[in-house]
Amino acid sequence: MTVPTITLTDPEGPSAAPLLVLGPSLGTSTILWEAAAPALRARYRVTAWDLPGHGESPHPTSPFTVGELADAVAEAARAQGADRILYAGVSLGGATGLALALRHPGLVAGAAIVASGAVLGDPDSWHARAAQVRAQSTSSLIVSSAQRWFAPGSIEREPDLSGRLLHALQNADDEGYALCCEALAAYDVRSRLSEIRVPIRALWGRFDQVAPEAKAVEIAAGVPGGSADVIEGAAHLPPAEQPEATASALLDFFGSLPEGHRA
Repeated sequence: MTVPTITLTDPEGPSAAPLLVLGPSLGTSTILWEAAAPALRARYRVTAWDLPGHGESPHPTSPFTVGELADAVAEAARAQGADRILYAGVSLGGATGLALALRHPGLVAGAAIVASGAVLGDPDSWHARAAQVRAQSTSSLIVSSAQRWFAPGSIEREPDLSGRLLHALQNADDEGYALCCEALAAYDVRSRLSEIRVPIRALWGRFDQVAPEAKAVEIAAGVPGGSADVIEGAAHLPPAEQPEATASALLDFFGSLPEGHRA
């Protein structure tokens, strides 16, 4: 296993503001956060990252774990000159946020775990999906991903962004996607939630079948002082489906952090 190389966007927002790092869902790219980012940039210096083989990040050449993804994010954030960050990530990006809190607690002032869980799916299904992508490409996942990703009415409400997200899936590197699946197959931090001392808020989409309410409640109950909240009208990609509500939930959480936990 090795720490993969990832790419962050150039930070945008007030130059003296805390750095807010935004993480992606599997198969998407930094465009996942485009609609929510303007409200966040009013208060924070905002950057987003792409998974290995997705968007602008290089194609990976070796397997990696979710913990090593967290190491890559920490390394990239420190390269931006940050010694404390705020973090929000969706699905695999959210799992990376929990790993960040465990592996780099001094770096993370607070983390929002969006449409994610302390474990996601089961190993057999992730290995099966990795095999499917290697054999048939990510294009074979478009229909099933659209069904998982979006709540009723989301595609009609945001047709351009929804279409671009599905194109991002189609354009993702097959091996990079497969390696992300295999990282998720090995991911399970349920037994370690009580070790987290970073403020955590778990956000779930009302229609999410991948990471439903129970996943958010498990995180909130397991992390000392953890909390959970719902994003109405969203399924698995709240920042794209309900950008205003997602940004509002993040601003509320980060703004409520105790002084000692602010970036």
